[in-house]
Amino acid sequence: MASSREYLDFILDQLSGLEQVSFRKMMGEYILYYRGRIVGGIYDDRFLVKPTPSALAMMPEADREVPYEGAKEMLLVDRVDSRDFLAALLRAMYEELPAAKKGRGRPGKEGDAAG
Repeated sequence: MASSREYLDFILDQLSGLEQVSFRKMMGEYILYYRGRIVGGIYDDRFLVKPTPSALAMMPEADREVPYEGAKEMLLVDRVDSRDFLAALLRAMYEELPAAKKGRGRPGKEGDAAG
Protein backbone atom coordinates (compact mmCIF):
# COMPACT_ATOMS: atom_id res chain seq x y z
CA MET A 1 0.00 0.00 0.00
CA ALA A 2 1.36 3.39 -0.95
CA SER A 3 1.20 6.40 1.34
CA SER A 4 -1.29 9.16 0.65
CA ARG A 5 -0.26 12.68 -0.25
CA GLU A 6 -2.75 13.85 2.40
CA TYR A 7 -0.83 12.09 5.20
CA LEU A 8 2.47 13.48 3.91
CA ASP A 9 0.95 16.98 3.85
CA PHE A 10 -0.29 16.51 7.43
CA ILE A 11 3.19 15.53 8.66
CA LEU A 12 4.82 18.37 6.72
CA ASP A 13 2.35 20.80 8.27
CA GLN A 14 3.19 19.44 11.72
CA LEU A 15 6.89 20.03 10.92
CA SER A 16 6.33 23.49 9.44
CA GLY A 17 8.00 25.17 12.43
CA LEU A 18 11.33 23.71 11.33
CA GLU A 19 13.37 25.10 8.48
CA GLN A 20 14.76 22.88 5.74
CA VAL A 21 12.30 20.01 5.96
CA SER A 22 11.96 18.37 2.58
CA PHE A 23 10.96 15.10 1.00
CA ARG A 24 11.47 12.89 -1.99
CA LYS A 25 8.88 10.52 -3.39
CA MET A 26 10.16 7.00 -3.89
CA MET A 27 8.08 4.05 -5.05
CA GLY A 28 4.81 5.34 -3.58
CA GLU A 29 6.37 6.35 -0.27
CA TYR A 30 8.14 9.51 0.93
CA ILE A 31 11.63 9.93 2.35
CA LEU A 32 11.86 12.87 4.77
CA TYR A 33 14.93 15.07 5.15
CA TYR A 34 15.82 17.57 7.84
CA ARG A 35 18.58 19.99 6.92
CA GLY A 36 19.68 17.65 4.13
CA ARG A 37 19.86 14.48 6.24
CA ILE A 38 17.43 11.59 6.04
CA VAL A 39 15.44 11.33 9.28
CA GLY A 40 12.94 8.74 8.14
CA GLY A 41 9.88 8.70 6.00
CA ILE A 42 6.23 8.08 5.41
CA TYR A 43 5.56 4.39 4.76
CA ASP A 44 2.00 3.02 4.47
CA ASP A 45 0.76 6.25 6.08
CA ARG A 46 3.05 5.77 9.10
CA PHE A 47 5.73 8.26 10.14
CA LEU A 48 8.85 6.19 10.83
CA VAL A 49 12.22 7.57 11.92
CA LYS A 50 15.69 6.12 12.21
CA PRO A 51 16.42 4.59 15.63
CA THR A 52 19.08 7.06 16.71
CA PRO A 53 20.05 7.27 20.40
CA SER A 54 18.05 10.50 20.78
CA ALA A 55 14.97 9.05 19.11
CA LEU A 56 15.18 5.98 21.34
CA ALA A 57 15.56 8.18 24.43
CA MET A 58 12.58 10.35 23.47
CA MET A 59 10.38 7.38 22.48
CA PRO A 60 11.51 4.45 24.64
CA GLU A 61 8.21 2.61 24.16
CA ALA A 62 8.00 3.19 20.39
CA ASP A 63 7.04 0.26 18.23
CA ARG A 64 9.78 -0.92 15.91
CA GLU A 65 8.46 -1.43 12.42
CA VAL A 66 9.89 -2.33 9.04
CA PRO A 67 9.04 0.25 6.38
CA TYR A 68 9.17 -2.35 3.59
CA GLU A 69 10.34 -5.91 3.16
CA GLY A 70 14.09 -6.27 3.61
CA ALA A 71 14.56 -2.87 5.27
CA LYS A 72 16.02 -2.18 8.71
CA GLU A 73 13.65 -1.53 11.58
CA MET A 74 12.61 2.03 12.26
CA LEU A 75 10.67 3.67 15.09
CA LEU A 76 6.98 4.45 14.70
CA VAL A 77 6.24 8.03 15.76
CA ASP A 78 2.86 7.92 17.45
CA ARG A 79 2.82 11.50 18.77
CA VAL A 80 2.26 13.06 15.36
CA ASP A 81 -0.34 15.46 16.78
CA SER A 82 2.31 17.31 18.80
CA ARG A 83 4.21 19.86 16.72
CA ASP A 84 6.51 20.63 19.66
CA PHE A 85 7.42 16.97 20.14
CA LEU A 86 8.09 16.43 16.43
CA ALA A 87 10.29 19.53 16.21
CA ALA A 88 12.25 18.49 19.31
CA LEU A 89 12.63 14.95 17.95
CA LEU A 90 14.10 16.03 14.62
CA ARG A 91 16.39 18.60 16.25
CA ALA A 92 17.67 15.98 18.70
CA MET A 93 18.25 13.42 15.95
CA TYR A 94 20.05 15.74 13.54
CA GLU A 95 23.63 15.43 14.84
CA GLU A 96 23.31 11.64 15.04
CA LEU A 97 22.30 11.26 11.40
CA PRO A 98 24.90 10.63 8.72
CA ALA A 99 25.67 13.53 6.41
CA ALA A 100 24.41 13.21 2.88
CA LYS A 101 26.82 11.36 0.62
CA LYS A 102 27.98 13.19 -2.46
CA GLY A 103 26.87 11.71 -5.74
CA ARG A 104 24.03 9.66 -4.24
CA GLY A 105 21.11 11.17 -6.09
CA ARG A 106 19.54 14.46 -5.29
CA PRO A 107 18.61 15.57 -1.79
CA GLY A 108 14.98 16.27 -0.99
CA LYS A 109 13.47 19.13 -2.90
CA GLU A 110 13.61 22.16 -0.62
CA GLY A 111 10.48 23.82 -2.03
CA ASP A 112 8.26 20.74 -1.87
CA ALA A 113 7.67 20.76 1.86
CA ALA A 114 5.86 24.08 1.70
CA GLY A 115 3.56 23.14 -1.12
